[in-house]
Amino acid sequence: MRAIRVAEHGGPEVLQPTEVEAPEPQPGHLLVEVAAIGVNFIDTYQRSGAYSVQVPFTPGSEGAGEVVAVGEDVTGFAVGDRVAWAMTPGSYAERALVPADKAVRVPAGVDARTAAAAMLQGLTAHYLVTSTHPVQTGETALVHAAAGGMGLLLTQLIKHCGGNVIGTVSTAEKEELARAAGADEVIRYTEEDVASTVADLTDNRGVDVVYDGVGKTTFDASLASLRPRGMLALFGAASGPVPPVDPQRLNSAGSVFLTRPSLAHHILTRDELEWRAGELFDWIATGVLDIRVGGTYPLAEARRAHEDLEGRRTTGKLLLLP
Repeated sequence: MRAIRVAEHGGPEVLQPTEVEAPEPQPGHLLVEVAAIGVNFIDTYQRSGAYSVQVPFTPGSEGAGEVVAVGEDVTGFAVGDRVAWAMTPGSYAERALVPADKAVRVPAGVDARTAAAAMLQGLTAHYLVTSTHPVQTGETALVHAAAGGMGLLLTQLIKHCGGNVIGTVSTAEKEELARAAGADEVIRYTEEDVASTVADLTDNRGVDVVYDGVGKTTFDASLASLRPRGMLALFGAASGPVPPVDPQRLNSAGSVFLTRPSLAHHILTRDELEWRAGELFDWIATGVLDIRVGGTYPLAEARRAHEDLEGRRTTGKLLLLP
């Protein structure tokens, strides 16, 4: 079968289409014919070596497809089931071995591309607005990169919870997308100072929560945009890791809270995974969430997908199609 392999850490050029031996069913696993693969910033971190992954490896942690074989000791799944997954390595391939306890069924009303596009970012958005900082009616959230895949999902879910959204974007086109998703106010960070504009928009109160997946270039503005005892949820580092922070800065910013959550710690049990995925697919089916696929690429063009993602030339979610 065809898979993307990384023989050494580096730039997008290390993503090499390669013929590899197809996997065999393993105990506790599903063998899946992959229909669509989600492309995420974590893939670029692992490819570059920013996150330690032993080479050689097949990147990718998210996808959807059809079960073609079931390993021993697996219950609850059968050949022909449509499934999706996240946090499972080796997804940039025509077939993938997926631990059964990490897979969820895809409802009949959700197609494979939507499921692949929704899992990792959708589950992340779910825990951020329901667990990290449960959004309350009337609260205001600052969402960075509001036209990206995560930003669009967060904006829609915050509005669904009754909150208000101030989004940051870089271009007029991205401002349109953020507003279409429900953003109440949009700041073009290329033209305006984020923290001072947030102060103006909130009558100097600040926002209740900042959802920041950008990291290094936005962290200071995020901290400065919070109300006293507000929450900064730093869930990613698209611009690079944040340098070490003196805890006194949290005091000076107004006794604010800082957390660095990850999806793995919010789907620790099967019950939690099924709860979050169930609500996510319900929101998609009922129109609460519109999953925007911003670009699709043949599997062999994974390099171009990474170049576009890291070059900030994309909106919405990127998919690879085997």
